[in-house]
Amino acid sequence: MQAERPARELELGLRFTPEDLQRLPEEQRFELVNGRLVERNMSVLSSRVGSRLHLRLGLFVEARGLGEAYASDLGYQCFVDDPLKVRKPDVSFVSASRWSDSFLSRGYCPIAPDLVVEVVSKHDLHEEVQAKVGEYLEAGVRVVWVIDPRARCAQVYRADGSSRRLTADGTLDGGDVVPGFQCPLAALLPGVPGKAGGVGPE
Repeated sequence: MQAERPARELELGLRFTPEDLQRLPEEQRFELVNGRLVERNMSVLSSRVGSRLHLRLGLFVEARGLGEAYASDLGYQCFVDDPLKVRKPDVSFVSASRWSDSFLSRGYCPIAPDLVVEVVSKHDLHEEVQAKVGEYLEAGVRVVWVIDPRARCAQVYRADGSSRRLTADGTLDGGDVVPGFQCPLAALLPGVPGKAGGVGPE
């Protein structure tokens, strides 16, 4: 019966608070926008790409004390247009200089991450992905990577308004946000099993 609850609440169009979202049995499946539950589109392919990148990024930043890397279960409540909005990027990074252990007692992270990664799923709409990118940048995110596994490409958006497209033979570069981190896009995509990504100890 619990598994049916979120679907019923979506159908009824009930309004929620971030605290309500936390209490849902399937909380990870949803974001919160304008008090409404928004179901996150997920697939095996997008989850695999996100997991591969999170592993590489997490090992890299932990070894160097650069900050904290998070997977898709962490929500951010940091949006100026809607203080109650909760977004859950597929991968995110918060630098050590901005992190506080006081955040650990909160339900959702109250500051914008430095880096956000969204991995496009089969049913994601282009305009919805672009809207998320705009929300993240307006909230103070310095760089957003949007990875499209099916198209085998990625788009990099920066806070200064610039963007660039990477093809499968390109490399995701942490630049001044995650200094030294590099990951070949091909290492995250299907068809190249075992290929290493990231920069770290051999």
